[in-house]
Amino acid sequence: MLKNKKVVLGITGGIAAYKAAELTREFVKREAVVKVIMTENATGFIAPLTLQTLSGNPVYSDMFSLTGDGEIPHISLAQSADIIVVAPATANIIGKIASGIADDLLSTTIIATKAPVLICPAMNSDMYDNLILRSNIDKLSSLGYFFINAGYGELACKSQGFGRLPDPGDIAEEVEAVLTEKDLKGHGILITAGPTRESFDPVRYISNHSSGKMGYALAVMARRRGADVTLISGPTSLPIPAGVRFVGVSSAEEMRNAVMERLEDSTVIIKAAAVADYRPSAASDFKIKKKDGELDVLLERTPDIISEISNRKENRILVGFAMETENLVKNAKNKMIARDMDLIVANELGRPGSGFQHDTNIVKIIDKSGNIEELPLMDKKDVADRILDRVLEISGGRGEG
Repeated sequence: MLKNKKVVLGITGGIAAYKAAELTREFVKREAVVKVIMTENATGFIAPLTLQTLSGNPVYSDMFSLTGDGEIPHISLAQSADIIVVAPATANIIGKIASGIADDLLSTTIIATKAPVLICPAMNSDMYDNLILRSNIDKLSSLGYFFINAGYGELACKSQGFGRLPDPGDIAEEVEAVLTEKDLKGHGILITAGPTRESFDPVRYISNHSSGKMGYALAVMARRRGADVTLISGPTSLPIPAGVRFVGVSSAEEMRNAVMERLEDSTVIIKAAAVADYRPSAASDFKIKKKDGELDVLLERTPDIISEISNRKENRILVGFAMETENLVKNAKNKMIARDMDLIVANELGRPGSGFQHDTNIVKIIDKSGNIEELPLMDKKDVADRILDRVLEISGGRGEG
């Protein structure tokens, strides 16, 4: 997490500089300490006072001014930073860094730092495709600089193409990933999330209230920790997490096929999806019209995905979830034993702040030995981290990081 992390945000002279205000807010919301360096050209796009107000710290732009403590800015900022983020990064600043040129405060600070540097290009699509720029990006990447790809869309020049500054939330997430220890590197983690939909005509389906938030939180945190993450998700309204391999499905049968096709590449499987247990035994090709009287729909069992995984488990780590309305621990333990899980995460429906749709959860993590770790109400990303801690413990730290 970014709490108390010192982020130096470098802003260069591109039209996307206006988005630096929102990015600053995003960092502050995540409780980072933000200090801003602006190039002279950047001040023509956005006023330093705006960034100073949002960050709560002075904005730096003059190469030769001392800080309030009498320190030299490019040295003090370079040494104190946990990370330097250049957003937007023009072709000019990328070329300077690649060539070792240090002729203003930002480029000098970057040359002087030992902190990681994340560069977020934003420019006209033809400039972004320029072979010299691509060569500079490749060179800096090989030297350990981090990049986030420019987004696609309408540019300031009214053309369509790659060159947009990524959304502030995506940049902040990349910063989180850069600063997180890669203790799960070397693990292939397959995560299922969200509900499934079982159609009984082209209009109607059987589903549940799952939002997918817990599974998506697991994907985000596993990716931050260096795992190779595949997220197989039923229909949700959530944005696809950056840096994961995403597979969208609808029905339980589709989820089963997607999981089994990717099982061999996985060392850890986390089944957080709320898969429907039953589906209509026959689906109509046409909308079922309303008539007088009752409508009977015959249901049949859907594939038991986690049982099929356990039959091919070998040395993989298998984590399941149990949501119950009664006898939580007993039912969760029975499910874990029956399906040869290594861990099961149990939560009781109806507790305030827990379960479907919430950003928070209250869970019990139960292992094969019957040990129960009770977690208080916490953000689902924090819950995900605790689950992944237990996965790492079971694996014996088999990751490469």
